[in-house]
Amino acid sequence: MRPSTREKVLIDGTALSYVDTSMASLTAHALRKSYGGREVIAGIDLELRPGECFGLLGPNGAGKTTTLRLCLGLTEPDSGTISVFGLPVPRAAREARAHVGVVPQIDNLDPDFTARENLLVYGRYFGMSDARIAERVPALLEFAGLANRADDNIKALSGGMKRRLTLARALINDPALIFLDEPTTGLDPQARHLIWERLRQLLAQGKTIFLTTHFMDEAERLCHRLAIMDRGRVIASGSPRELIGAHIEPQVVEVFGDSAEAWANAHGASLSERCEKTGDTTFCYARNVGPLLQDLEARPELRYLHRPANLEDVFLRLTGRDLRD
Repeated sequence: MRPSTREKVLIDGTALSYVDTSMASLTAHALRKSYGGREVIAGIDLELRPGECFGLLGPNGAGKTTTLRLCLGLTEPDSGTISVFGLPVPRAAREARAHVGVVPQIDNLDPDFTARENLLVYGRYFGMSDARIAERVPALLEFAGLANRADDNIKALSGGMKRRLTLARALINDPALIFLDEPTTGLDPQARHLIWERLRQLLAQGKTIFLTTHFMDEAERLCHRLAIMDRGRVIASGSPRELIGAHIEPQVVEVFGDSAEAWANAHGASLSERCEKTGDTTFCYARNVGPLLQDLEARPELRYLHRPANLEDVFLRLTGRDLRD
């Protein structure tokens, strides 16, 4: 586990407060934010516990990005309170960010610098001495799997390499809390799994992770707890297993083929507890799938896949299957 620290800080150069990494990494209460008369954050509460990976999920426009900006002190709430390691945000956002790392959704590495130089320059933003930065850089390059590419220009790195370097850069100040906004978007499966491995290493070191992602398998694998947002509100929260147990039938059979829709209209309701149709696939949800599978076995014109329910099923049930722009 990461050792806790408690240190004095001055807010606005006058008010004395404390950073305490043994307390909740982040708490937010009754947050509200509106733009142009439209409420995009509608009274949400969040709490991140030390050493956990907390996932924030939601369709496009749910309010995830605004929530992250509020928690980082980049946007001021209309009402509600936020604290990071006991420091009030946004009032003490600068002091809080000294203990925070951020991996943005879009890589913003400096294309004119090498991998090593990107880390060196970023460390100076935190007031770190060049000697301290130089001490940390080799281990971070090794963590990113880029020790042999340290002096390569950013333009020579692949997308996966850039993403790993962005993660390493977020660790330059040895943060206790790391915000990751869609960290594996656009990566191939091998690169995604490597990022997951690195995030598990950070959790093993006792760091706290605040993750937003559109990949349900990613959230299910990494997150200890989750909150699902829609239209500015938290509509469900808990561990992945708790959410699946509370909101969805345990077994799913996906039926597809030219005659799947006709079969679903005639038999789906009687053989399952609930059916949903999307494109050429019918999703059948049930607690006992024996009769359903027996019926499908007798219909060679249909193809089907039987699997346990997962977090994506929960997400789609709670937020709907309609596309969000």
